[in-house]
Amino acid sequence: MARAATTSDVFNAVAEPRRREVIDLLAGGERSVGELVSALGTPQPQVSKHLRVLLEVELVSVRREGRHRLYRLEGQGLKQIHDWVGAFAPLWQERLDALDAVVQQLKTEEEGVSSDE
Repeated sequence: MARAATTSDVFNAVAEPRRREVIDLLAGGERSVGELVSALGTPQPQVSKHLRVLLEVELVSVRREGRHRLYRLEGQGLKQIHDWVGAFAPLWQERLDALDAVVQQLKTEEEGVSSDE
């Protein structure tokens, strides 16, 4: 199966580590390109390229304020990822429950050893 273009698929868009860094920064609120460039230590053209991809898959939006363009994270864009990851929640819960059972068993055994001394 052919891989979807980065600009049409949210999963491919967030597969790139630098774009995930942009998302992390925007989770804290709106930022200008200049602020993102400073925070990432990446040249402006590269940051703009990543923002363009994130705009195309609707993970971010932009608004103009004077001469500045301010970018913000769009929670609705993350819903597709959230829904997909959520499908694995029962598996994680099952594994966490099994781990909790082992921890409880170890505590019980430890308490038994302590009371025998």
